[in-house]
Amino acid sequence: MTGDSVIALDQHRGVSDIADETPVPEGVAGLDLPLGRRVRLQGRGTTFVREVAGPSPDAPTVVLLHGWFASGGLNWFNCFGPLSEHFNVIAPDLRGHGRGIKNRRRFRLSACADDVAALCGELGIENAIFCGYSMGGPVAQLMWRRHPQLVSGLVFCATSSSFVPALHQRLVFAGSMALMASTTRTTQVVTRLPKPVRQALPKGLRGSARPSSVQVWAAQEMRRHDMRMVLEAGTAIGTFSSRRWIGSVEVPTTVLITTKDRAVDPSAQLMLALDIPGAAIQRYNEGHTSPVLESFGPAITEACLSVSRTIRKTRRHTDIEEPTP
Repeated sequence: MTGDSVIALDQHRGVSDIADETPVPEGVAGLDLPLGRRVRLQGRGTTFVREVAGPSPDAPTVVLLHGWFASGGLNWFNCFGPLSEHFNVIAPDLRGHGRGIKNRRRFRLSACADDVAALCGELGIENAIFCGYSMGGPVAQLMWRRHPQLVSGLVFCATSSSFVPALHQRLVFAGSMALMASTTRTTQVVTRLPKPVRQALPKGLRGSARPSSVQVWAAQEMRRHDMRMVLEAGTAIGTFSSRRWIGSVEVPTTVLITTKDRAVDPSAQLMLALDIPGAAIQRYNEGHTSPVLESFGPAITEACLSVSRTIRKTRRHTDIEEPTP
């Protein structure tokens, strides 16, 4: 989810200021946001997760991994309802983002994956479908590489195996800094950015334009970010590549390509799908701000259902091939 997403959220929803931990923000029809809770991870820190029960306790679990500068609530608020009709759903805040783990260590995507694995242990989750959006894509890939016993399937959306194909795309990612514009004065944020990044931003985001003073729920989420860790996350995204090993993924996988994406090129998303043997490809005719759209929830749900169906089919075939002793 990018800065444009939060601006679009403000414009589309007209969100008013809300109290911390409010499940259904007053005056925001259709934003059914589940309450969350803090979970202490032994030796790692305290994180935050939103949980929604599915249709039954034995329903499969989907773990939602959010994008850069977002949080579990911000990235997935349109998905909790549709997904919970079929799955148990959890959406953690990744380290440095929202209420996620904050410490003085350098941000690493691998540490995010290890955090999520530890969270699954605390919640008693033995296996799950991991769904990664944008930055959450590399985290999901690293979940499979580092903790394969937890991963029954993968869903990728608006993400890739590498994020450094072109300068233009990197500048679009840099534009995500505009998320903070709904929180405070843009100049206060921009002065904390490296000079090359400041110069690459549109003039309206450098402090010359008067930012919106509307206090919104999205802005509250932004205030919780650790800016140093979030900026380091941007570096981690830019240097990430799984091209050497992504072809070894053996679990059912669906790649949902955002066909109008200017931050993560659709061709790079397609390459991710083609590199994973047997990966299903679905197309979503929207851009990188798609999490603010109501259609995002059903699109993600269908991608997760695609993986779930393949898992069930694979298990049935395995049961047939392995006779009972």
